[in-house]
Amino acid sequence: MREVAFIKQNKEKWLEFEQAIFGKSKKNPDELASLYIHLMNDLAYAQTYYTKSKTVVYLNYLASQTYQKVYKTKREETNRLVYFFKTEVPMLVYQYRRYLLYAFILFFVCTGIGVLSAHNDATFVRLILGDGYVNTTLENIKDGNPVAIYKSGSDWGSFIGITINNLMVGMRCYIYGVFGGIGTFFVLIQNAIMLGSFQYFFYQQNVFWESVRGIWIHGAMEIFAIVIESAAGFILGASILFPQTFSRLHSFKTGLKNSLKIFLSTMPFTIAAGFLEGFITRYSIVMPRSLNVFIILGTLALISFYYLIYPYIVNKKITKKHVSAL
Repeated sequence: MREVAFIKQNKEKWLEFEQAIFGKSKKNPDELASLYIHLMNDLAYAQTYYTKSKTVVYLNYLASQTYQKVYKTKREETNRLVYFFKTEVPMLVYQYRRYLLYAFILFFVCTGIGVLSAHNDATFVRLILGDGYVNTTLENIKDGNPVAIYKSGSDWGSFIGITINNLMVGMRCYIYGVFGGIGTFFVLIQNAIMLGSFQYFFYQQNVFWESVRGIWIHGAMEIFAIVIESAAGFILGASILFPQTFSRLHSFKTGLKNSLKIFLSTMPFTIAAGFLEGFITRYSIVMPRSLNVFIILGTLALISFYYLIYPYIVNKKITKKHVSAL
């Protein structure tokens, strides 16, 4: 069947389902369940025969909204905060997973640009990090502790100051997405290039692994969170630029609500990274290397699991629940 005929044949049914989902018409649960079954059949057909069509995007969006609208009364968790982190955020991350992919690709590419720039231009690191920071770090390297800068200040003072700064960086990554994602794009580029040139600077000074032991104790969660916050900014920007079949205002409201939830989910990780930087990183040189590696890999595994693996687990679980319920 040609796509035009497929759309014409099912358009009224889809519009009926859309109106029911968004509260524009009343349907009893049995009618909704029946419409949902037809919708999923149509989605499977469209994914098979019209792979790159906007019809697939539209049907997939309607299907993704079903969980919150049709099955919201079936939540098992009485604690709203538990439900938010355990189910709602993972489902949103799964729904918008391509934006995470875009953010990670951009991040790695720009980090590589930072490395290449520092390699080819001896003044680039000073341009990015500033003469004061570079000179201080060179002195610390001579004294045998490349990451001694993290020992400055008190534990609590460093924790509070660092955490507030990191939260502000993450907030800029997200909020600047309102400019069609361009603001987020530049903030992520800036941070990625800075990271690449920063790490290459330590490589040039022959203390690369010493720097990794210190920086990535807190950096694993801090940097990962920035990428997720940037993905949230891209979602916000895309909701304005690409409303698809919805009005631009409706698309923006939906994008704002969903992206904000993803952004808020990063805050515990950002705060944890600030705690590690304020209290633990300062001891990176003297602590056992095994403990050092354990903290780095453990924090990276935790945040990677939550945003890259757990959403697929939750989606599979919810899908099975829907099938059994219908």
